[in-house]
Amino acid sequence: MRPTLLAIPLFLLSAQDFAKAIRFDIKARPRRSLSSGLARRAADISGTTSVADVGDVQYDTNITLGGKTFTVQIDTGSSDLWVAGDVPNTSDTTKTAKVTYAVGEVEGSVLTADLTFAGYTISNQAFISVTANSENTDGDGLIGLGPNTGSQVLDALDNADKGNPVLDRIFKQNTSTPNYITVRLGRLDDPTSPQTGEFTVGEILSGYGDVVNQPKLSVTVLPSSNSVNQHWQVLLDENGIVGPANENVISELNIKTAVDSTSSSHQLTVIFDTGYSLPQVPSKVAEAFYSHVPNAQLVSRSDLSGNVWQIPCDKEVNVTFKFGGASYPIHPLDTNLDLNLTDSSGKHICVGAFQPFDASDGATYDMIFGMAFLRNTYTYINFGDFVDGTTTTASPYVQLLSLTNSSAEWHSDFVTSRGNSPWSPSAATLAQRLKARLPLVIGVAVGALVLLLALIGGCIWRSRRSKARYAQVGAPPAPGGGGGPFWGGRQRRYQPLDEPAPEAYGMHPPGHRPTPSQGYENPWDSRL
Repeated sequence: MRPTLLAIPLFLLSAQDFAKAIRFDIKARPRRSLSSGLARRAADISGTTSVADVGDVQYDTNITLGGKTFTVQIDTGSSDLWVAGDVPNTSDTTKTAKVTYAVGEVEGSVLTADLTFAGYTISNQAFISVTANSENTDGDGLIGLGPNTGSQVLDALDNADKGNPVLDRIFKQNTSTPNYITVRLGRLDDPTSPQTGEFTVGEILSGYGDVVNQPKLSVTVLPSSNSVNQHWQVLLDENGIVGPANENVISELNIKTAVDSTSSSHQLTVIFDTGYSLPQVPSKVAEAFYSHVPNAQLVSRSDLSGNVWQIPCDKEVNVTFKFGGASYPIHPLDTNLDLNLTDSSGKHICVGAFQPFDASDGATYDMIFGMAFLRNTYTYINFGDFVDGTTTTASPYVQLLSLTNSSAEWHSDFVTSRGNSPWSPSAATLAQRLKARLPLVIGVAVGALVLLLALIGGCIWRSRRSKARYAQVGAPPAPGGGGGPFWGGRQRRYQPLDEPAPEAYGMHPPGHRPTPSQGYENPWDSRL
């Protein structure tokens, strides 16, 4: 399938201003073999984290470069334009650039040519010219739609204006165009939704206007020392992951961010990336989603570049994420993904789309939400002052309009596409909760033990001190000034010389036992 380029004329933004808005179709390619080269995105240049990008579709549109048509993937996770094959009518900058991906890389000369993109013509747009091969065939390419700080072309050309990414050139050249884009992605397996998607610049699709009423999610801006890793990234709510059993996954499993600059340890940083297929989430999150699915297995697959939960294709898994207090349910066709795979015995299986991934401490993000998440939202990205040389002072932000709102519809879609074998989701077990909080449990246990030992030691010390004080205060002086309170190895009661004999108190002398009529037993009998 090849997309058709649609140009939209001038579009009224307010009573005073007009802006040129553009919109064009983006289409999902049919599934292909995983080994033939899949959707991918640029990894962090700093090498903090390198993650795999695999999937069954990519979203493309057409551009004209130097008079030749190319089909390019749209990618909000990177910044540069590259195409494979010869480009006519170019100029050579004598520079080269390389973009490193999680799987593979592209490298080539930095050339310039006139670009026609969705109705705009940009003179002398810089791009990377890649030699065509079996993976990057002649006529293919990728257009980066991320912040310009990650641009390798811009860096190679020493930040010259012609090195700016395509959207920066459009926004600077057409000042009446609002500095935002929107993306809606289709789903191949969905019987009730279109397979195509749409991408716009400076325009909101008809019927999706409510996106501007959704929470404004501020883009977390990295410090200038790490700006090369800047992506369209926002903060998930502290209780922003609801699992299949309707449990609060972050709280129950004590999941914490790896991003040092985040003020709340339970608030995770999420990147939105149209070029990424399988969303990357912490291992504990993936485990909460899939470990209780009957016959689920965590397996390592080279064709998926790492670990993934392997599950039966007919098991419906429902999860929800929360941003800015708003809920975004994920269609079960996007949580249980059919990639036409088989297990070791040759049986057809599916995989949990949310793939285990643990960011290292000090990372700039915790999760990557690619296509499997973005198919469930209409995504609005406002560039704010992220455009090179712009006079705009507003901060960049993202707004998300949920597209998966009817549980009855998504359940029907899943049954129609996959069938259904019901199962009962379970929340995290006590063992999982204790494991997740093991450092805390150990700390509390050690603290309790120390406190208990301190209490026992205190009781022993107080008891000994009390006895010592009793012996010191209650011990009588020895007769004649010597001998002490003991005599013959037995403690003996001291009787002052002027004390009356026991008979004076009605007592009886030693050796005499009273008859019952004489009253009580003589206490002296037990002394000597």
